[in-house]
Amino acid sequence: MTAVPSQTLRVSLAERSYDIEIGTGNLPNIGEFAARLQTPRHYVLISDKHVEDPHAFVVANALAKPNVRVELLVIAPGEEQKSMANLSMLLDKMLELKADRQTVVVAVGGGVIGDLAGFVAASYARGVPFLQVPTTLLAQVDSSVGGKVGVNLTGAKNMAGAFWQPLGVLIDTAVLATLPEREYRSGLAEVVKYGVILDPEFFAWLEGHVADLNARSPEALRHIIYRSCELKADVVRQDERELTGLRAVLNYGHTFCHAFENLTGYGTYLHGEAVAIGMLCASRLAESLGRIPAEVTARQHALLTALGLPVAVPALDPKSVIDVMSRDKKVHDGKLRFVLPSRLGHVELVGDVTAEQVTEALGNS
Repeated sequence: MTAVPSQTLRVSLAERSYDIEIGTGNLPNIGEFAARLQTPRHYVLISDKHVEDPHAFVVANALAKPNVRVELLVIAPGEEQKSMANLSMLLDKMLELKADRQTVVVAVGGGVIGDLAGFVAASYARGVPFLQVPTTLLAQVDSSVGGKVGVNLTGAKNMAGAFWQPLGVLIDTAVLATLPEREYRSGLAEVVKYGVILDPEFFAWLEGHVADLNARSPEALRHIIYRSCELKADVVRQDERELTGLRAVLNYGHTFCHAFENLTGYGTYLHGEAVAIGMLCASRLAESLGRIPAEVTARQHALLTALGLPVAVPALDPKSVIDVMSRDKKVHDGKLRFVLPSRLGHVELVGDVTAEQVTEALGNS
């Protein structure tokens, strides 16, 4: 494939600033992209079995030069791989490979690989540089941007981790052609999220371009990826480490989502599928609190359905859901807090929500 001209988006974070390059067919050019950032003698690529061939091989070949070591570590695919056990194993592998502080870790894969490899980079030798090469739509529009890295604990998702910004992010929409349909649609849920929380015009654009999105139009993909990254980068610029509460808006639907993932066993729902259901639960909760009219929830339901995402709440014991929610990172002084819309395009962190109100919001779609 002939690469089309790429767009570059800057994530402005003082000395931790970096570029996101978004193109189509630009993956083989990662050698030039990386060379503009650093001139390491050693790359350690971390990927999974689903992505190893062809994408990780393409990246490895593009980075290989005389006097440059390129090594590839491959794990099994799946959310359950984002674990302390794999973190420990990969750190040991880094040591075996004689990695040092000039070694660059390269994450080639979806959100699991990006989070896990990023945490390896943040942890090894108290921090080594890394590159994000996201190969799923969800990772391209969300998890590869912003520097959140980590793993799951048995009782809670993403509870062990760090803020560790990459040297850069290279996004090639062409890799999405190999993405299974369910994985692709999972990523669209995070795209819809950005419209709900930050940009009503973007939400309306999505409503008007469902056919293009379902067909994976390259032009539509570049647009939604660029705009999603742009919106997230602006939030991260203002609240990189979640100190002001602003960055919490990015977790719309995620308090419900993480509970669903935990209680159904990681892997039953893809992350974006659980996000889609969680957003509707959060929207119904906002309705019950008198924050939004029913139309806001109805538009989300219609768009998510048109994009082929699940909207039905899993049959779970509400008490168990609330118990898992009580371990959410947004809990404050033992009280549940939720990111809820006050209108399409604006959300706020809301506390003092009762268990009864949460149970009502779980009402099946």
